Amino acid sequence: MMKRRVAILISGRGSNMAALIRAAAAADFPAEISLVISNKADALGLERAKASGVNTLVIESKPFGKDRAGFEKVLQAALDQHGIELICLGGFMRLFTAEFTKAWYGRMLNIHPSLLPLFPGLDPHGQALRAGVKLSGATVHFVIPETDAGPIVMQGAVPVSDYDTADTLSERILEVEHRIYPEALRLLAIGKVRIEGDVCKTDGSGPSENFLVAPVVG
Repeated sequence: MMKRRVAILISGRGSNMAALIRAAAAADFPAEISLVISNKADALGLERAKASGVNTLVIESKPFGKDRAGFEKVLQAALDQHGIELICLGGFMRLFTAEFTKAWYGRMLNIHPSLLPLFPGLDPHGQALRAGVKLSGATVHFVIPETDAGPIVMQGAVPVSDYDTADTLSERILEVEHRIYPEALRLLAIGKVRIEGDVCKTDGSGPSENFLVAPVVG
């Protein structure tokens, strides 16, 4: 089996990165994490990646200032050098130019901790709590120029309790993130997902048996 070569882009602790590295360690996983790139030299995720035996690279974005294209030129050169076929963003806190996202369209995934298109952007957990939703969750989607938009590959939902804070909700959703991100990457790597218009379809998928209702009142 030819494993697809994946780069994970991080800016911080890399918790989703760690989940992807763990999943990819399985012999039958159809992708390998070939490279972890951080735009910050002090990102905690770099040590985690090294400890897992994954190649790491720092491309500091700060010196580029507002010159996104200049940063992306260096980034693309590194991706080419390592033969990268797919990109996963794992808490990568830098916006891309439209040119870069178009070049990688259908090959670059991101995860966002809400049920998109609800609550894009900053503080999704706070947004969810203020809206009073009873369910929230996480979304893996293809990256397009607009932030937290793009065809949705997979979603997972969790109940929201009356006692949740942004922190407790974030922790619960993180568990879902770590479950769906590797699964979405697996589907992409084996060619099971395809984009039709603005919508992502999954080959061989049926309706899910399970559903979630909240609140539960005894």
